[in-house]
Amino acid sequence: MDIKEIQNLIKFVAKSGASEVKLEMGDIKITIKTGGEESRGETTYVQHIPVQQPVQQQASPASQPVTPAASTQETAAAEDSKYVTIKSPMIGTFYRKPSPDKPTFVEVGSTIKAGDPLCVIEAMKLFNEIESDISGKIVKILVDDSSPVEFDQPLFLVDPS
Repeated sequence: MDIKEIQNLIKFVAKSGASEVKLEMGDIKITIKTGGEESRGETTYVQHIPVQQPVQQQASPASQPVTPAASTQETAAAEDSKYVTIKSPMIGTFYRKPSPDKPTFVEVGSTIKAGDPLCVIEAMKLFNEIESDISGKIVKILVDDSSPVEFDQPLFLVDPS
């Protein structure tokens, strides 16, 4: 089950009016809880139980044709390789501001030092301030405000020079 199917399931459950749905399919267990009128949010718990997959042989890179789109992606990747990627240390919701009425922590072009706050990730109603490990300049913000993020998902590109 991929993320699109899970998102469609959440939308379906929200529209159906059910308050809780539990689904088990092989190695995946999903519980979706939706609030009534007084609670506007929905909580989703996805538990993936690892199953050892059989080893499959990969196609050799030489057998794949090089297309202009692939070379463009390689050029962009080579350009990004000089930057340091700051990744999410946890699963949660990414926020660029400490609260809705405050300014954002950083913008593209902001100069940061080690220990400076970059964003907040909310997990289970706890707001965790994410600090920079390096000094440099923010080149790119890779996640939209109020978006869900996964563990180890890239959040920022920083030019350490």
